[in-house]
Amino acid sequence: MSNYKMKSIDYFTNNIKVSPIFFTLMSIYTMKTKEFFTDNNKLRVIFFTLVSIFTLQSCQKYEDGPMVSFRTRTERVSNQWVVDNYKINGADYTSLLTNYNETFTKNGAYAYSWSLFDGKGTWKFQNNDKEIKLTGSDSQASRTLFILKLEEKSFWYYYTKDDDRHECHMIQK
Repeated sequence: MSNYKMKSIDYFTNNIKVSPIFFTLMSIYTMKTKEFFTDNNKLRVIFFTLVSIFTLQSCQKYEDGPMVSFRTRTERVSNQWVVDNYKINGADYTSLLTNYNETFTKNGAYAYSWSLFDGKGTWKFQNNDKEIKLTGSDSQASRTLFILKLEEKSFWYYYTKDDDRHECHMIQK
């Protein structure tokens, strides 16, 4: 493989985080037809495809998150969100949070608004991007959001306050 192709693959994999299945499919596509149909190559492709599938399943970042995403986590969380479902210790309190919304920006700014209340602060990923730390909102030192699901149009998380679990299912505004 030429040096140019290797650099472009390194750039591609480091910046976009593509699954191993993609590379398996690309290797099938780029193989010469007569070489592909040998028994040895068939077994190799089947083996790498199976390994890729099992690897991909074990690499899912969030409990209810997407299996594969071509958008970075920062791009997915940077949005304006409204409450779709809100529970405290499993009991539904969604009706209490009508008109509540949160905004996360790519540069780390955070804001919320709800009726007469609003606040601003900062956010950043922590714990290998499984959590978001909010700082400077609600006159608190910080709050940790534990991410359950992070997709382009939905963001689920929970946080604990006074031994109660508050779970928010947000959707894109």
